[in-house]
Amino acid sequence: MSEMHKPIVIGVTGGSGSGKTSVSQAIYNYFPGKSIMMLEQDSYYKNQDHLSFEERLKTNYDHPFAFDTDLLIEHLNELLDYNSIEKPVYDYTKHTRSGETITQEPKEVIILEGILILEDVRLRNLMDIKLYVDTDDDIRIIRRIKRDIEERGRTLDSVIDQYLTVVKPMHAQFIEPTKKYADLIIPEGGRNQVAIDLMTTKIHTIFEERAL
Repeated sequence: MSEMHKPIVIGVTGGSGSGKTSVSQAIYNYFPGKSIMMLEQDSYYKNQDHLSFEERLKTNYDHPFAFDTDLLIEHLNELLDYNSIEKPVYDYTKHTRSGETITQEPKEVIILEGILILEDVRLRNLMDIKLYVDTDDDIRIIRRIKRDIEERGRTLDSVIDQYLTVVKPMHAQFIEPTKKYADLIIPEGGRNQVAIDLMTTKIHTIFEERAL
């Protein structure tokens, strides 16, 4: 590990159901055994212990205020200094942070993934490469319906209601505008092999330059 280099931070963002997680995972999986890690913004939802369960249910998870961005920035800076962090674990059944944490060792390449990572200028300034996964709204809502019903036990009505009242307006207000900060816009997410190949080639070059 060279003292001259800081780790490289690659930000991957896009709306809910855009395929940003698939893109991040595809890049990550391309480098088994290499010094690369994933950091999910979803781990940094705010602790809501002080609220009743009923109040927690009203949380707008697509708003910047839902995230403990200060802690995420603090942890990212620790990783950039090659220190390990205790990553929080969010409990989706209780709608608050669990008591557990996960120890994350520093790596040479950090993939930071989340819907609002480009929204805060302090976070943007810590990234070397910024990707925006741009997928049509209709594809995203279909994916979200499938995921929430199959994986999260939701009803069709509740998913549609949440989409129309929260997800769609928040996307227009906070996520879509961050596209202008991206270095690379990836249409069609995880199915875009050309974009994924470009990124893996770039990371491969970084590893070679650092003789890793």
